[in-house]
Amino acid sequence: MTTAFIAAFTGAASAISSIFLVMLIAGLMVRRNVLTNNQVNGLSAATVNLFLPCLIFTKVTETLDPASLPGWWALPLAGIAMALAGTGIGAVFFLGRLPEQRDLLPLAGMQNAGYLVLPVGLAMFPDQFDNFALYVFLFILGYNPILWSLGKVLASGDNQEKTRWRDLVTPPLVANLLAIAFALSGARDLIPKPAHTALELLGSAAVPVATLVLGAVLGGIGVRVRPYLGDAARALAVKLLVLPAVTVTILHVTGFHIVNPLLAEFFVIEAAAAPAVATVLQVKTYGGDELKVGSVMFLSYLACMFTLPAWVAVWRLIAG
Repeated sequence: MTTAFIAAFTGAASAISSIFLVMLIAGLMVRRNVLTNNQVNGLSAATVNLFLPCLIFTKVTETLDPASLPGWWALPLAGIAMALAGTGIGAVFFLGRLPEQRDLLPLAGMQNAGYLVLPVGLAMFPDQFDNFALYVFLFILGYNPILWSLGKVLASGDNQEKTRWRDLVTPPLVANLLAIAFALSGARDLIPKPAHTALELLGSAAVPVATLVLGAVLGGIGVRVRPYLGDAARALAVKLLVLPAVTVTILHVTGFHIVNPLLAEFFVIEAAAAPAVATVLQVKTYGGDELKVGSVMFLSYLACMFTLPAWVAVWRLIAG
């Protein structure tokens, strides 16, 4: 069993290490001012407003087939359930320290469901990436509104500017809804091939640029490790240990991996992923303890380099 675990861990870690290497390079470039904040903001805007919507539209219209994935509509619900479950478990761990520590709840319960999980899926499942990407986009359809409503309120502690529902209407969300409509109605067959090819070409930039942006954002945050080790330990215990353990247990007990092995492993990766970097952006924009959130975030990604492949290895041993 030890040999099998080491083999599975090494395989997963090898695939994931290239992603973290790109993130490290991007972070160092920001630290040394090779990449400026304006340039990172521009890359981020291009990803959110152009590359990612194009990737979402092409992958969903190509891959979503209700006949082969009849329960596709449950994936957005799973996104909502995982975000709320993680946040709820985090509240238990921080019981007695709320509400002053409520900004740590998104770090404990809300993962980087797209920018980290997508490149992990591309590295680990290159031959099945179209299906993996479809799972990601359907999952974040339910997950992102929780991240940008409940997550934003908890992270920023903002009592003056209320969350506006129109702020949740983003280009990726619109692309997702349009793509689902095209796929379910059969209108995807009406998309001219040159138009689809152009969208696919733009979408191919989403994963590498998003990985670069993720590393750049992490490289630009302020970090002080020692004062926040206790806070980080609680948050990381939930995000990187308890939530994946709960997910793995549910998948094993239900035998879900027998029905759809790729989807089961997708859920394990989502549960074990590091916290959403959007939490740092929320604190920067709406206020909050940027140093604390940034420091815990930094430690989370360091730990995730080891815990994510470990959970993949554990799951592969359990699933057989």
